[in-house]
Amino acid sequence: MERPPGRMVRVDGVALHVLSEGAGPVCVLSGGLGMGWFDWDPVVPLLVEHRTVVRFDRPGLGFSESSPHPPTAAGEADRVAGVLDALGLPGPATVVGHSLAAFHAEAFARLHPERTAGVVLVDGSVEEDPSPAPARDLRTAAARARGRAVTAAGLPRALGPTLRRLTVRATSMRRTDPAPDDLLRRCYGSGRVARAVLLENARYRDVAAELIALRAERPLPPVPVAVLAASHGNGSWFERRWLDRQRRLAELLDARFETVAPAGHLLMLDRPQAVADAVLSVTPTRESNPSQTPGA
Repeated sequence: MERPPGRMVRVDGVALHVLSEGAGPVCVLSGGLGMGWFDWDPVVPLLVEHRTVVRFDRPGLGFSESSPHPPTAAGEADRVAGVLDALGLPGPATVVGHSLAAFHAEAFARLHPERTAGVVLVDGSVEEDPSPAPARDLRTAAARARGRAVTAAGLPRALGPTLRRLTVRATSMRRTDPAPDDLLRRCYGSGRVARAVLLENARYRDVAAELIALRAERPLPPVPVAVLAASHGNGSWFERRWLDRQRRLAELLDARFETVAPAGHLLMLDRPQAVADAVLSVTPTRESNPSQTPGA
């Protein structure tokens, strides 16, 4: 089996798959629910001449090991910090979060302000007033049980890559998934990835509620923030409502707001230049550590 690019680093006892490329100020790219490092492939070539670009797979996703601990906003923020520490990049970084990972990027900025140079939210998840669903521990245990059951039934191997391709076609204007078949089989044919997706989904509202609490307790540092919102341009009620929610998020964070059209939810696939431009526009306010070796 071909070795995946990048390397494995251990953060909080979990081996994570990490790639670091380029040179200059650091930016960290983190994808949404169930996404892998390779989903940023169209964006990275537009950044590596100007930035040290760090990508990693959250626990259970891509080629990373599973974690015994369920996801939390603080835990994911600390994980980003741990990845940077493992790479020897202690200086401030621009954190880029897509979809669900927008929660993690904002949490990182609030919990690690001294390490934050800027924030870019790419069609990020928005929950204005979430309340955690009841029985959190029971829901977590049920998600783990479902993960074990679908793995034992062989469903990830049989259906995982197909479900991934259907999801990309439904959320991208490309209508095709650029990821190679072999890579999708190795990732989405794995019960490990299926279990991680089920667990992240089960804890979604808990993470959102945790972030709302952080907003009241931990202010954002005085760094540039950008909010990108995807628009098909069809003017539907759903699209207008989504753009309005993204606009309100930008106002809450005192962020620059940009509608990117035409584009689906997977902005990094549909409009990689718009994502790269937003990252490059977020100028670090302090010197970063550019010492990471390209391609490590």
